Formats: sequence, C-alpha cells, structure tokens
Amino acid sequence: MGNKIIDINCDVGEGIGNEADLFPMISSCNIACGGHAGAKESISQSIELALKFNVRVGAHPSYPDRENFGRVSMNISDADLIESIRNQLKLFMTECNEMGATLHHIKPHGALYNDIAKNEHLANVFLSAILPYKDNVILYVPYGSVIESLAKANDFNIMKEAFADRNYNNDLSLVSRKQDQALISNGEEVLEHLVLMYKENQVRTVTGKKIPIQADTFCIHGDTPSAFQILTYITKHLPEHNLQAKP
Repeated sequence: MGNKIIDINCDVGEGIGNEADLFPMISSCNIACGGHAGAKESISQSIELALKFNVRVGAHPSYPDRENFGRVSMNISDADLIESIRNQLKLFMTECNEMGATLHHIKPHGALYNDIAKNEHLANVFLSAILPYKDNVILYVPYGSVIESLAKANDFNIMKEAFADRNYNNDLSLVSRKQDQALISNGEEVLEHLVLMYKENQVRTVTGKKIPIQADTFCIHGDTPSAFQILTYITKHLPEHNLQAKP
C-alpha cells in the first residue's frame, strides 16, 4: 500500500526570503497579503513559486498591524476590520488573477487567528469579511474552536488545522510565543508531534498530557528559524510512517 498524502502548509511572503527553499517540500501555502506583512511583489513571487511547485495557494490576512507582525490583538472597529480584510484579499486576488492562480484557501494570521478561535463576535465579523469567497474557497480553522463551529453553521467549507511546530496548552490553545516552550524547532520532535496528531488524533500538550485533536492540514511557520531544517527532516522521514507531503 502506498503512502498517504498529508497537507503540510506554510506561512510565507512575510519578508523572510526563504520561500524558494520551502516550496518544494510543502503542499499548501498561506501568503501574507498586506496586513502584517507582504505587498504586491512578495505576493506575486510566492504565487509564482506555488505554481512552479504545485502548491495550493492560500491568502493569509491579518489585523492591519505591521509594527507587531499581526501578533498582538487590536482594538479595531468591526467596519474597519472588514474593510482591511477585504482590501487585503482584493490585493491578493488581483495577483492571483493576473498569474492564472486559483485561490484554494484563506487562513487568518497570528492574533486574529487566535482571537476568532475563542471570540464569537469577532469570528462572525471575520466570516462577514470573507463572505464573497464562501462558495469557492476553504477556510483553515483550529479544531474545537468558535470559528470552526460558526463556519460550519454558516456552510463555509473548512479544513481543520494543527500546528506541527508549536506546543499546545491543555485547552488546545497554543503556548504563548512569550514563553520558552512555544516553538518546537527540532525536526525530530516536530515529526513526532505531527505523527501523533495524524495517526492517533491526539496531541501531547506542554504538560505531557494527551488531548484529542483533529486536523486535515499541518502548519510549519515559515518564519521559524529552523523551518528549512524541519521540513527537510520530515520530508525524509514521513515515509517511515507511510506518509508524504507531496504526491
């Protein structure tokens, strides 16, 4: 029996400049579209690589907060947030259309991702912002979150996401980046983390406890310093578990 294909996604176009190294090893990408990072040129460069390496194209909208890289919650009006997200997606779609790429998914970034995972009002605001894309695009959401249940209730297409390079708390929130144990930066540990989630539908939390989780796609952050090392390692060793990231 052949290996099963799993979706490995990566946040890219964020000014790190490592995309050409990462794209041959991933199957989906989430491209910054001007909120926390990214502009016309970086979007088009990432889309070009995605087309070259047969990587599914995703938009990665954020709070409009470049100063904090979109990783701090913002006090912003509903109308301003909707306008910002729609403008980010409009910029992104302009590049997609020019290059003949298809938008496969939308994955919110950073603090916005975390906030809509638990805040019902904000989750509804976000769904309103992306409503024009509802019929044709998949939304990446964390398992067991507010945004997952609301997206399902409103008939959005979703894929549940887990983080292969981040540690989890017992409530399935991510360990804060302010804490030492937030990131998993060793390829061997990332592989172990990922395989447990995929094969057993469980995640070993930062306390060592196993908690149920489900995921259809697994993220490696492109701005993690060891992203290339992690992806190289898991690409080599996933087949030992009858898995692979690329067809």
